Amino acid sequence: MAAPPSASLRTNHRLSFPSSKPKHRPPLSFLHLKSQPFNSSLHLNLRSKTHHLNAISSDLDISLLNPHCPSLKSRLSSGETLYGIFLLSFSPTLAEIAGLAGYDYVVVDMEHGPGGISEALQCLRVLASTHTPVILRVPEVSAAWTKKALDLGPQGIMFPNIESVSAAEMAVSYCRFPPRGVRGTAHTIVRASAYGLDDAYVSRCEEELLIMCQVETTTGIKEIEAIAAVEGVNVIQTGPLDLSASMGYLWDPGHKKVREMLKEAERRVLDVKEEGRSVYLGGFAMPKDPPEMLKQRGYHMVSGAIDVAMFRQAAVEDVKRFRSAGKNAAEEGEEKEDGYYSE
Repeated sequence: MAAPPSASLRTNHRLSFPSSKPKHRPPLSFLHLKSQPFNSSLHLNLRSKTHHLNAISSDLDISLLNPHCPSLKSRLSSGETLYGIFLLSFSPTLAEIAGLAGYDYVVVDMEHGPGGISEALQCLRVLASTHTPVILRVPEVSAAWTKKALDLGPQGIMFPNIESVSAAEMAVSYCRFPPRGVRGTAHTIVRASAYGLDDAYVSRCEEELLIMCQVETTTGIKEIEAIAAVEGVNVIQTGPLDLSASMGYLWDPGHKKVREMLKEAERRVLDVKEEGRSVYLGGFAMPKDPPEMLKQRGYHMVSGAIDVAMFRQAAVEDVKRFRSAGKNAAEEGEEKEDGYYSE
């Protein structure tokens, strides 16, 4: 349902200052504006009908909310192979570490992670500070989830379990405003448009958004070329775990038949790209199928790690290392301690 435009953010308004203020003011950065107390003399001139929000956004550093470094789509089109991580913990701290580590993108996973929109928002905020693009994976293909996710302002969105052309077309329609789609609009107030301060948002959002469709079952793979050819679909993301389950090998995702089916799906997507379609191949690394092997096979986006799995592995190895030290650990510790404190 479309939200009514806020009186303070209508695009035909502009900021004006009382005549007692100096005519020449230094530009206001977003941080400077946030740090100032509320000033009732700063008001909107409701009589202006000729100026738009560029009067506001030109003085604000909108990139602090949604950093406009090169988009994922532009980097893919330039031939880069992008390396990302999945964030299931919804921990802002781990999200910030992932951004600082240098991942090309972070997928905040609302399908299998415990968090929702509110928790994802906190991760987007810290990742914005590290200039790291965010992809939101929604739990299902629905207009409501898509709308709420896109209103946060991610660079990409991932739809799970796409099995048909009609499902892919529906997913794309949820990402576009009428008349091209059915996305509900509240662009005058949501974070994606810097809460209405970014007047260029509507004109560029659909072009910049990376739409990813997961094809992860035998049913979906039968239609994978047609799904990849749907206008608006940018990335076909494979899913080895769900694929193995759909083939009857839930406990054996590395089974030979699963690997063969996965490679067949990869080949068919790459063939569609070779035919001139702007579609890319994305996938997950597995213990016996590491990220570098996916890159060699032609993947354009590789998700090589999951935050909770990385912590689980580090924690288990830490405890194992301590337990395996045995009874001699105390004696060895005493000897090292004496040496450490001696001069």
